[in-house]
Amino acid sequence: MTTLIVPGWYGSGPGHWQRWWLDIEPEALLVEQADWDHPSLDAWLAAAVRAVEANPGAVLVSHSLGGALVAHLAQRHPGLPIAGALIVAPADVDDRSWTSPELASFAPVPARRLGFRSIVVASRNDPYVSFARATALAAQWGAEVVNAGNAGHINADSGFGPWPEGRILAERIADGRGHDDVEGELVPIPPRAHRAARPAFADHPG
Repeated sequence: MTTLIVPGWYGSGPGHWQRWWLDIEPEALLVEQADWDHPSLDAWLAAAVRAVEANPGAVLVSHSLGGALVAHLAQRHPGLPIAGALIVAPADVDDRSWTSPELASFAPVPARRLGFRSIVVASRNDPYVSFARATALAAQWGAEVVNAGNAGHINADSGFGPWPEGRILAERIADGRGHDDVEGELVPIPPRAHRAARPAFADHPG
């Protein structure tokens, strides 16, 4: 199963479960952005399109702002060969209480069905998206929802390291199955060191 790792703002730093997957999974590839610090929807979309075209049939595994990117990708490029998406802690870029002007190009979050199998993993105490908002987005996208409990932003700061439960969810998407065998809260696992990521499409501008 090829998975395209789609990080959010600033990229997923050391110890993040996305970086862990890039280290552990031979077929996990990073959707590399030319500028992680200054997100541009058009530039980020172009990189994602190239990555999908180079890896048709892959499962997208996004976090935070990467979730909004997946929604825009599905809306603007509905014909791309995407097998499915695991959307973790999708950042609510429409919430002006925390967003900055640098994220303006990502708003509003598309409300259309994604057109491929998807699961949204939502936390009940995420500072960047309320549980109600995450579940509402999932309904609009046609995605299933996994309740992660009080898991913060489901990142390294929340204590999430390799996060094998998330990998099970990605495998369920690839296999066309549900998530019923993932029970209870998605408990974080202490992080360790990891190796450098391998980009899905290294030839990008700038």
